[in-house]
Amino acid sequence: MDNFIQDKKEQFIDKIAENMHAFGISETVGRVLGTIYMNREPMTLDELSDATGMSKMRMSQVVREMVELGIADKVRRKGDRKDYIQVENDYYQTFISLFTSNWQREVRKSRAFGQRFIKDIHQTEVSKSSQQEKEELAQEMEEWQNYYEWIDRVVEFFESEDIFKYVPKKEGENINGK
Repeated sequence: MDNFIQDKKEQFIDKIAENMHAFGISETVGRVLGTIYMNREPMTLDELSDATGMSKMRMSQVVREMVELGIADKVRRKGDRKDYIQVENDYYQTFISLFTSNWQREVRKSRAFGQRFIKDIHQTEVSKSSQQEKEELAQEMEEWQNYYEWIDRVVEFFESEDIFKYVPKKEGENINGK
């Protein structure tokens, strides 16, 4: 392969890896994602290990994380016992998967925390002088829970792809906008 093309592919992979940081995702995941993108077809763990220089064990961990994030799937090929890893080729869908998976996790954790917090607030007796602060804390938690319910609705807005009604994808245009 032409060195120029290979260098450009590596730059693209590096940029994807760097961008993963914005989502709170490791650059390793980004590197594997970019490697599969540039390969243009699903790859085995062995192929990914060779392409990235990572051990097969580490590659398995990274792929598991990618599947959990919803940005990769394991697929089979007829007559082949190996798993192939394919990634979502739609950049918009990859963004939605990364954005929503992080926020879903945070919403779950925050709801659990909020439930424990409210239970403690209601079950614990405080002095008369602290009663107003206790009520203010309960009110603050209610507002905080409303905030996380709003985030949950934002996640649904993205997952339903309603976002594209308001912020349309730019598709089918060439560089000159035609």
